[in-house]
Amino acid sequence: MFLGDDLLAWLVLALGGALLVGNVAAIVRPPEQPREEGTLQQAPVMRSVVMAVVGLVAVVWALASLVSG
Repeated sequence: MFLGDDLLAWLVLALGGALLVGNVAAIVRPPEQPREEGTLQQAPVMRSVVMAVVGLVAVVWALASLVSG
């Protein structure tokens, strides 16, 4: 099997990392100009922080699973 028995942990690590990095990037460096009319100037900060924390929890959990197993 691809990546052995730890496939789920690797997938959680990848998705959690993407969630964390994407939301932090949206807060730290918002787009200079909106691409379309009606889009937000800046990401909603509270929602982005909550989603970044969820991503961090997923990354920590996946790393703990990979290290312990």
